[in-house]
Amino acid sequence: MLKGFLMMGKIFIGALLLLGINTATFAADITGLWQTIDDKTGAPKAQVEIRKEANGSYAGKIVKVTPRPGYTPKEICDNCPAPYTNKPILGLDIATGLKKTDELNYTGGKILDPNTGKVYGLKAKLSTTGKRLHMRGYLGISALGRNQIWLRVE
Repeated sequence: MLKGFLMMGKIFIGALLLLGINTATFAADITGLWQTIDDKTGAPKAQVEIRKEANGSYAGKIVKVTPRPGYTPKEICDNCPAPYTNKPILGLDIATGLKKTDELNYTGGKILDPNTGKVYGLKAKLSTTGKRLHMRGYLGISALGRNQIWLRVE
């Protein structure tokens, strides 16, 4: 009887551990604060806060520009199309319209590069740990674009 009880206890603890690992493996979604990383230099660029909109899509705004040596950040989005024209970069929604397609993937969005004023299509993939966000900005088709990795700010 004692062996049976111990075996049931081990199975129960194993199930709890498995559930704990499962819930820790996948982050709920992409909401939160993210550090953007320049895909060309590897330097941190800005912090973007991603939020869930009332319509279920996700949007991200610049909440902090990361200082770095040899770079003077623009303050105004002067080369940007409407509705971004001449708006302050700090507080600007640069990512809009992302929709969750499954546990880790998001598509259908747009992203603005405030340095060039160009708007790209956007898709994103959350890492299984929830700590990295793989962003893909593209023109027309996804094959014509570039990648950035954003890191979750704890």
